[in-house]
Amino acid sequence: MTNNILISGITGFVGSNLFNYLKEDYRIQGVSRRITEELISYDTLDKEVLDISKAFIHLAGKAHDLKNTAQEEEYFAINFELTKQVFNKFLKSECEVFVFMSSVKAVADEVETFLTEEVIPNPVTVYGKSKLAAENYILSKEIPKDKRVYILRPCMIHGPYNKGNLNLLYSFVSKGIPYPFGRFKNKRSFLSVENLCFVIKELIENKNVLSGVYQVADDQPISTKELVKNIGLAINKRVLILNTPKFIINFLGKVGDVIPFPINSEKTHKLTSNYVVLNKRIKKAIGKRLPLSVEEGIQLTIKSFNK
Repeated sequence: MTNNILISGITGFVGSNLFNYLKEDYRIQGVSRRITEELISYDTLDKEVLDISKAFIHLAGKAHDLKNTAQEEEYFAINFELTKQVFNKFLKSECEVFVFMSSVKAVADEVETFLTEEVIPNPVTVYGKSKLAAENYILSKEIPKDKRVYILRPCMIHGPYNKGNLNLLYSFVSKGIPYPFGRFKNKRSFLSVENLCFVIKELIENKNVLSGVYQVADDQPISTKELVKNIGLAINKRVLILNTPKFIINFLGKVGDVIPFPINSEKTHKLTSNYVVLNKRIKKAIGKRLPLSVEEGIQLTIKSFNK
């Protein structure tokens, strides 16, 4: 049996981590729009290449555009059309496993209680809509019995040297700035990149996991207040949490919408709202525990910022 694995988006954060996670057991080939000595292009990705590969892990995609400069066409060209292109090639090949990296944002931008795979998708952003379009295309195709196809919906992924949305909180704690949102009792799900890599490796190797859509998140959600405390523990900094009245926080957020300020309405909402993602289906499917708890994963990430 071949031990070749194809990974698109291999130069990105998840891709580079997955490469390091799998390289001891598999021969990894990166696929990219950029052609180098190490990478092959999507045009070069033909049936011959796929036939000698066990799995294709499709991580490439256009992520959130926080500056709102990207056009809708860009999202659909990369997240939908490119996925459609590589999936069609996979179906015509002897490659056994296809993993598509979607997102919980393909389902919902806000979650009142908790998110499961049964929730009817209603994405708000172009990013979410383009990911959902790719999901629907994959699900519309009949999967041969000798193939397995997985759509993964991760929540916010973090890991060593990738600050992402944890950067603002890290700045608060590392600079000794009091955390003012102590009155908010929210819960949010996170995903350690190591747990994600563990899940992908299980999907490659475990033939008993049925094709389908799976959410991926750490086992437990965590409040932003607990998250701040974990950051303090990771960098040995005393954390001061203020119980600032909510109306003052909301007012400061609106001020930040108009003039330069550490927080604005969008950041305040992200820090204080709920977004709980359940991972029961994927854990039941693989029949194993995730290697890292949410606290262990966050501390690994934060300690890397401090180096």
